[in-house]
Amino acid sequence: MYFQRLEDLRIDKDKTQQQIADMLHCKREVYRRYEKGIREIPVWALIKLAYYYNTSTDYILGLSDKRDPIR
Repeated sequence: MYFQRLEDLRIDKDKTQQQIADMLHCKREVYRRYEKGIREIPVWALIKLAYYYNTSTDYILGLSDKRDPIR
C-alpha cells in the first residue's frame, strides 16, 4: 500500500524520482524500488518523507486516510 502513496505524494508535489532520491541522499534506483514496493522503505526514510510531504507516517503506510500530520 505504501508504495502507491509514495508515488501519489511525489506526483502531487510535481517531483521526479531523482529529486526525491536526492532529498533522501540515495540513488534514484533505490528510491524507485521503494516506490514500486520491491524494497521495503527504512524507518529513517519514511520519517523524512512524512516531514517532506507534511503528512503522517500512518498515512504513507496506509494505516490512515487522513493526510494531515498528527500534531
